[in-house]
Amino acid sequence: MQRPLLSFVLFIGIFSAIVAGVHYYLWHRLIRATELGPSWHRAGTVALVGLASLVPLGLLLTRSLPRHIASVVASVVYTWVGLAVLLFFLLLTSELVRLGAHGVTALLSRPLDGDRRTFLSRTIAGVVGALAVGLGLAGAASALGDVAVRPLRVRLRRLPRAMSGFRVVQLTDLHIGPMIGREWLERVVARVNALKPDLVAITGDLVDGSVEELRDHTAPLADLRARYGVYFVTGNHEYYSGVDAWIEELGRLGVKVLHNERVAIGDGDHSFDLAGVDDWGARGMGHGHGPDLARALAGRDPSRELVLLAHQPKQILEAAEMGVGLQLSGHTHGGQIFPWGLFVRLDQPYVAGLSSHGETQIYVSRGTGYWGPPMRVGAPSEITLIELEGAAVTEAFA
Repeated sequence: MQRPLLSFVLFIGIFSAIVAGVHYYLWHRLIRATELGPSWHRAGTVALVGLASLVPLGLLLTRSLPRHIASVVASVVYTWVGLAVLLFFLLLTSELVRLGAHGVTALLSRPLDGDRRTFLSRTIAGVVGALAVGLGLAGAASALGDVAVRPLRVRLRRLPRAMSGFRVVQLTDLHIGPMIGREWLERVVARVNALKPDLVAITGDLVDGSVEELRDHTAPLADLRARYGVYFVTGNHEYYSGVDAWIEELGRLGVKVLHNERVAIGDGDHSFDLAGVDDWGARGMGHGHGPDLARALAGRDPSRELVLLAHQPKQILEAAEMGVGLQLSGHTHGGQIFPWGLFVRLDQPYVAGLSSHGETQIYVSRGTGYWGPPMRVGAPSEITLIELEGAAVTEAFA
């Protein structure tokens, strides 16, 4: 079994186990504990078992069905996933309320009896359900609306003074696929072009699907305009979608793929180095894939400023050791649905925003699109407009 397929099968297995556990907890708190009668118990149990089964099945179907059918399946499945995530975390939080209620009644020597426990469970279930629906609607409006431009200034100590004001637009995690298509991408491209960037950097997870299925939906990328070009590095999802075919297709669209490569941006002494590496998880994928920063930087003049495109923030660990001035990453979606970002920190050193790792700076975008649930709660999507400044210029105005 090829590694991309093996990785995907392993992901489905772990994902299914997590889905089963989450749905059991929802059933326990929303169906069993509320004791609303046999009819509610039967209907709720059937519904949750069906929805739990549909989630991994839907994940597989959206990758195998024609896009016009897959988009309908994905909308239903992932909308429920988003609501389930909200219900799960809200119910977990409500355990503190239960604990407090038990503590207070114990102090008053009036422990909760069966009727009081049932009343408390019903009240919590009602409040949690209303909050989840409200947050889900707000999150859907955030994810499906226009993507906001997030301006940012970054000082780079080795950037030539003449290049201060250089404008980089970062796009990442667009996830063109079953739920995001051509019309949405056309609007993003129009917004990017209106910013008049000097350079556009796409830091991975552009697609979820094959070139054959999505060629028309990614075609607007050919309309991106930037003085020094459009650059791309692979994310993990490209390796689920036929990475070599996508590298060829992006080249046809005028997007330069940095496959462990480095290019000079600018003119003569008024320039800096731009490097790009494959996704962290691409090791062992074959055909020469896998991050190789040493190869990308071979023969580089260390006095020149260096900007690195790397999909996953964890690649900062190596970048900081090799003199990178600024790393641009995505992958995390900023957590996408709060408080998921807290769990992302278990895998990534940075989740969103501008941070410093030693002398290297890293900016992690919350992403331009979304993956899975068409919702963003506490982590709005962004088109990042990064204005680079030379240290000398910044100090002169300090």
